[in-house]
Amino acid sequence: MSREQDRTTRYNADSLTLSGTVMLGTGVMIGAGIFALTGQMAQMAGALFPLAFLAAAIVVSFSAYSYIKISNAYPSAGGIGMYLHKAYGDKLATAFNALLMYVSMVIAQSFLARTFGSYTMQLFGGDESGRMVSILGVSLILVAFLINLLGNRWIQGSASFIGVLKIGGILVFGLVGVWLADSLAVDFSRSGEAGTFGNFLGATALGILAFKGFTTITNSGSEVKDPHRNVGRAIVISIAACVVLYTLVGFAVASNLSLAEIIETQDYSLAAAARPALGDYGLWFTVVLAMMATAGGILASVFAVSRMLAMLTEMKLVPHSHFGMPGSIQKHTLVYTVVLGLILTAFFDLSRIAALGIVFYLIMDIAIHWGVLRYLHQDVQAARWIPAVAIILDFLVLGGFVWVKLNTDPFVIGVAVATMVVIAIAEQIFLKSSARRKAMASDVESEEHHAH
Repeated sequence: MSREQDRTTRYNADSLTLSGTVMLGTGVMIGAGIFALTGQMAQMAGALFPLAFLAAAIVVSFSAYSYIKISNAYPSAGGIGMYLHKAYGDKLATAFNALLMYVSMVIAQSFLARTFGSYTMQLFGGDESGRMVSILGVSLILVAFLINLLGNRWIQGSASFIGVLKIGGILVFGLVGVWLADSLAVDFSRSGEAGTFGNFLGATALGILAFKGFTTITNSGSEVKDPHRNVGRAIVISIAACVVLYTLVGFAVASNLSLAEIIETQDYSLAAAARPALGDYGLWFTVVLAMMATAGGILASVFAVSRMLAMLTEMKLVPHSHFGMPGSIQKHTLVYTVVLGLILTAFFDLSRIAALGIVFYLIMDIAIHWGVLRYLHQDVQAARWIPAVAIILDFLVLGGFVWVKLNTDPFVIGVAVATMVVIAIAEQIFLKSSARRKAMASDVESEEHHAH
């Protein structure tokens, strides 16, 4: 089978509609964002956390510009891997930043999986040891893996069905929560210990994690109908929908729980907020909603991230081993993605998974904007000032987030730095050995040519 034939078995042009693509994007965004980050953001920003969601939306709006411009010019199943390659070529910058994005997307899967476990256990009175949260999360990733093996129609059908139920349910939660609240006046002066500007920036960084699912859309580029128009449209629609939902839910939670209660129940704060407003029925409704949302998010995330790694493998930017497995490269990368997600889900808690994800994502995001600003602005017809603003905003929120974590959990920043160093060194060695192999192959070719 030729390389081209092999590609057609994996990437099905026109197999994703605009609405299906939007559902994939919002599936990842809403799954991670609302259900687990609300409490963590409240811990950092105090009562200002609903405003941190809005600040994150502003940062992401500037950020999305670069992705929309590149995806309109070069729609691709490799998404961000291909964008980095267009900007930096076969260099370390491409491979390093693409792998950061890959790892941050796998981290997002683990984040969703543990959120699923945390909410599900509320039906059984919680999980003090945390063991059942890990087991449930691991089980969900395995189910998502099996559905992904069934192909695009199953993925799009499942994601669209779950997406409609989830968005409708969250809208109901937000509206009812606000309607039944004693008072809608959130006391923004009650910022607790987390009153500094740095803490607000840190919470904004976490909020970005709630929106970053829009990048999932870029990885579906070559499979979307009319991708030159629809990839950009899907990104804008997804972000706009999430701004409305996150703001509504943020105010609903802040109106029904005290700041101390939100922080105490940070892994399942929406379920906790539903109880005073709606009693046990509210708790059940919210938990089922969270289970659907996180399941849909994992489905979409596994779909996108395995395709990105397959593209990096095809571009010869990462090493690849079949490990004796049959099937195409994309099936192998699906297995690697799931295994890495299972390890993270089993051994890291929610706040540390989120911290790793946001550090890796923001560094990669800065590289994308620099690529547009420095190298691609003419090719993709982009105004240079917008990616420049995006870079400044990214540095601001990343600085605030790292500062907060260095004061509260320096271990996780150490893990992030160590991981980046390992990725950079391993990639440099791989790229040098690849270059040597290419040079030797061309020498042999030229010798054979002279011999004839």
